[in-house]
Amino acid sequence: MAEARPGGEPSDLTGPERLMWDAYRTGSVCDLSTRTAERDDPHADRVWGHERSVRAAVVALLLLHGPGPVPGRVASLKLRGVRITGRLDLSGGTVAPYVELQSCRFDGEVQLSETRFGTLRLVNCAIPRLEAARLQTEGDLHLPRCRVARGIRLTDAQIGTDLLISEAVVQRDGKGRALAADGMSVAQDFQGELLQTYGELSLRGAKVGVSMSLRGARLSNPTGKRALNAPQLTVERTLYLTSIAMDDSGSTTPAYGQGYTPLRGEPARHFECRGGLRLDDGRFGDAVDFYGARFTLTEDQEVSLRRIHTPELRFVGERPERGRVVLSGSQVVKLVDTATSWPARPGRLSIEGFAYENLAPRGLFPTARRLEWVEAATPEYSPEPYERLASVLRASGEDADARAVLLAKQRRRRTTLPPALRAWGYLQDWTVVYGYRPGRAALWMAVLWAAGAVLFTVHGEPPPLKAEEHPDWNPVLFALDLLLPVIDLGQQDQWILRGGWQWGTAALVILGWILATTVAAGASRVLRRG
Repeated sequence: MAEARPGGEPSDLTGPERLMWDAYRTGSVCDLSTRTAERDDPHADRVWGHERSVRAAVVALLLLHGPGPVPGRVASLKLRGVRITGRLDLSGGTVAPYVELQSCRFDGEVQLSETRFGTLRLVNCAIPRLEAARLQTEGDLHLPRCRVARGIRLTDAQIGTDLLISEAVVQRDGKGRALAADGMSVAQDFQGELLQTYGELSLRGAKVGVSMSLRGARLSNPTGKRALNAPQLTVERTLYLTSIAMDDSGSTTPAYGQGYTPLRGEPARHFECRGGLRLDDGRFGDAVDFYGARFTLTEDQEVSLRRIHTPELRFVGERPERGRVVLSGSQVVKLVDTATSWPARPGRLSIEGFAYENLAPRGLFPTARRLEWVEAATPEYSPEPYERLASVLRASGEDADARAVLLAKQRRRRTTLPPALRAWGYLQDWTVVYGYRPGRAALWMAVLWAAGAVLFTVHGEPPPLKAEEHPDWNPVLFALDLLLPVIDLGQQDQWILRGGWQWGTAALVILGWILATTVAAGASRVLRRG
């Protein structure tokens, strides 16, 4: 670049650069577009000539050491339809003026490492690579509809208000990452609606001050294990990994707008994740929403939600055909799900240590299907998922369903026992249903009472223990006295029992203890619930 003229203006500015220089001083837009959609598309193969090209060095001079504004105006860089040649390097600098580039094309990578901005908006631009580690902005960073050929790096960046990357298309860098934003902090919203990535989206340890929306995004990592890798992600409000509502023309929000999750029956585009998704140890202030999400996984990939904390988990996407869903150690207040959103094959779901307090299924999700959900999550028997489900059902007043779950737990446990204990389990199940249906135990008591009364009637009166002091013989009361383990009706100890009498009375006493205990346990559960 030639020597500068008095006032800082280089002496070798080209015609487009002079237009840009003058527009900067007045804060107006330097528009070098042709007003023809095909010729102005920065992502097309059409060559942009010198008539609409400016050097990156001149852009850097304006932003870092630009001239003062025309009196009464505010200096700012606003370009439209401009080609920036060379490598734009602002590393470590402080950019005071407002910057907005629309439908521009960069020939070289944009280097913004450790740069300070007020607000930076690159809208619908073609960028070979954006290197912006430790970037700081007081206002927004906007990259909507941009296409980046070799990835974006925002590691440890600090965004003062919003990060907008909606409808962008980002290819992977040499390390397989499309967006590397580990440790990034966004003070307000992170909007990545309809985003398309073709490498790992890495957000390890990132923090978002309000909500994070990837509605309608398509995340793909054909060469790596994960499409979204965000352990220890913190979102103060809601993380949206959902479908996005579309109008009849197939369009959605404008560049600076925000979409919404569609209602049932509305035109929508799904959130799609082609590769593993990892949110381990994340903290979410309101909810994690998977409404309408689609997962395409290989056998060794996971939707990993280990140890997340959130008041509400809305797992209402489509069932992944392969891979695993892992919720081990997570803590959720309300679980919103559907019967068709979980993997069906055993071993494809893990809920060991998954704590939830309320169930709010969408659509029909009967207890039988919920038990299938637990069984799919426990290829090897584990009591904890059954006990958790029973506790939640009982707390919501579904005591009968809770007993069904605990009964299923006993039957599942029985399959792990030795043959003798398994046989005893079958006997308990057939006779008293492990005590979870006390009505059957009461019925057996009535049957045994009647059988005992008939037996003692047929055998006749036994000899009394004391000839002069004994009650009148009553086989019905005698049988009832044997069956009731606590209440004494004054019959059992008044007679001399020998031979078959002893065996019959012993059998009734033992069965009475078993059945009465079962009835008492069932009654106590009813009273506790009341």
